[in-house]
Amino acid sequence: MNNRIKVGILISGNGTNLQAIIDASQKDSFPAEIAIVISNNPSAYGLKRAISADIPIKVIDHKLFDQREDFDTAVSIELRKAGCDLVCLAGFMRILSEQFVNNWPMRIINIHPSLLPSFKGRNVQKQAIDAGVRIAGCTVHFVISELDAGPIIAQAAVPVLKTDNPDSLSARILQQENNIYPLALELIAKQIQGKPINAGTTNIPNAEEKLISLY
Repeated sequence: MNNRIKVGILISGNGTNLQAIIDASQKDSFPAEIAIVISNNPSAYGLKRAISADIPIKVIDHKLFDQREDFDTAVSIELRKAGCDLVCLAGFMRILSEQFVNNWPMRIINIHPSLLPSFKGRNVQKQAIDAGVRIAGCTVHFVISELDAGPIIAQAAVPVLKTDNPDSLSARILQQENNIYPLALELIAKQIQGKPINAGTTNIPNAEEKLISLY
């Protein structure tokens, strides 16, 4: 497919969601290709995943910038140079400036390990367990200037078990993150291409609970 939209992926760590998108994008029918992977962490393992898939990488260490806006500008320049149509945050542990978000209006998506709007920010698995909820999960959403508050694209739910701790719950949620992020990216990529979107319920392989809310 030669009319794929170009996606830039921002990472800070292991890159399991990046790998899920890499795997999905290797299918000829997938409407997006990864144009560049950018990390603020020079030792992020996700960079190795990108290199193994012959995807261009760029390290932009945030510690080298005095102002957050200057770092964000450097990232945006690299995304533009790569011709990106869309930005995916995949374990990117930096809060983007309003300036950056405004430069990519409704063209940044993120995955968050809770069923938004519940449990924003960090340590969300502990938040969920402490709150006594029975269902947790993950959300793919558009990024706006307010933290974890953009329009929801897709969600997947998992049960919270009596034996769960933050680590065990996080591991099960991550499995669903790996499932729904490529699906959400496919949906948005088709929308950018102007193709019809078949919104509705989508089966998630190996889902403990099946809950997909498509944008």
